[in-house]
Amino acid sequence: MLPIGDVNPRRRFPVVTVVIIVINLLVFVYQNLLTDPALERFVLSAGMVPYLVTNTFGPSTAITLLTSAFLHGSWMHILSNMLYLWIFGDNVEDRLGPLGFVLFYLAAAVAAGLAQVLVYPASQIPTIGASGAVAGVLGAYAVLYPRTRVRTLIFLFYIVRIVQLPALIVLGFWFVTQLFSGLAAITTMSMGGVAWFAHIGGFVAGLIVGRIVKPAQRPAPRGLYR
Repeated sequence: MLPIGDVNPRRRFPVVTVVIIVINLLVFVYQNLLTDPALERFVLSAGMVPYLVTNTFGPSTAITLLTSAFLHGSWMHILSNMLYLWIFGDNVEDRLGPLGFVLFYLAAAVAAGLAQVLVYPASQIPTIGASGAVAGVLGAYAVLYPRTRVRTLIFLFYIVRIVQLPALIVLGFWFVTQLFSGLAAITTMSMGGVAWFAHIGGFVAGLIVGRIVKPAQRPAPRGLYR
């Protein structure tokens, strides 16, 4: 199940969402220009290492909760994250406003990192990627726009179809897969290559913010564009 778009008009162009996507792409291009030793040093310094956050917490380690959200490990990693951010970020930004969305996105990144630290406090593997912050956007979207139709690719063996499903089903399915994958990783004592609990922590943070914001939600004005 892969979302490829939504049917949800917005009131303004999502400037902050686009800027975040551009920053992520520029950082990833920079990563690919580095030599292997330089890239390793860069990831170790800007990535979030749970062990360091737990045992040597200070300004230099605290900032990695944010900087790690702008690094990625592969083209598939960054493209999938930016796809989700583009599809769902514009409407959440529209609801929170540019400044509110910036603060929310960064807070979701921190919440995601801390969730990973909580589950794997002794891990010395750097955690990188925007997945946790983007998961926060997904959580907020699920609360704010649960019935919005999402164009989704459905894979059934050799059959691929595009269907429109409610956001709550698409994002709920995404969250359940992350939850079960995270629990399976704990059971097998394996972290694999995915920070499942960063995804879960970011999503839950988004749910909380969405619930806080939703009671004050105003009807959208006329003259919307897409």
